[in-house]
Amino acid sequence: MENKHYDLKPILTYLTIIIISLIALQLIKSLDISYPITITTTTKSSELAVVGEGKLDIVPDIAYVDAGITVNAADSVQIAKDTINSTNNKIVESLKNLGIRKEDIKTSNYSIYPDYSYDNNVNKIRGYTGNATVSITVRDINQVPQVIEKATQAGANQVNGARFSIEKPENYREKVRDMAITNAKEQALKLAKNLGIRLGRITNIVESSPDNTYMPYAMKSLPMGGGGGGPAEMEPGTQTVTSTVTLYFEKK
Repeated sequence: MENKHYDLKPILTYLTIIIISLIALQLIKSLDISYPITITTTTKSSELAVVGEGKLDIVPDIAYVDAGITVNAADSVQIAKDTINSTNNKIVESLKNLGIRKEDIKTSNYSIYPDYSYDNNVNKIRGYTGNATVSITVRDINQVPQVIEKATQAGANQVNGARFSIEKPENYREKVRDMAITNAKEQALKLAKNLGIRLGRITNIVESSPDNTYMPYAMKSLPMGGGGGGPAEMEPGTQTVTSTVTLYFEKK
């Protein structure tokens, strides 16, 4: 009878991977971890992958305000055009007097179109509607309430909101990336100690694409009626810049 010999090495390797993964999951629950991490034992039994995260909450340093101009039932295209231009010039001048730079004020979405009425199956022009938007970049976010107030006083009849943002989030990404790497190293050392293994050099570093989608704070459209008191206070809040890295360590 022929004796068959089986190579048990692959089976033992996969059993080792499963056992280490189960132990790691239990250790994670008992460790004091300030950031969420992911532990992965690769198919190469000599590697351990650790995911670390860094994040910073940043106060926005720039704001954007859209002031709309709407003209209804103008008797002619020229009247609609003149009304829009006059209001636009007043808004721009008012903002410049507030210290907003000319290059931070842009007029867009300019349109004029006829309004029709139907009489005896005949289309008749009953007037013209005109629209324009003055887009304002506010580099001193403390000025946002004054910008909105001045724009409405000058004739804007639709303020779509103030959007706060971080002008250059890339200025913070290197620091956040360093935080993520430090976090991953710290957690890897804790795990190595508790697992009773020694870590060698880092063989690879992978940074996930940051999903720093800034959800801007937007103030609701303002009523255009009169009223007492000064401009309302607005809080920009904070926005988060994040980085996630995966470090691959040799296991000794």
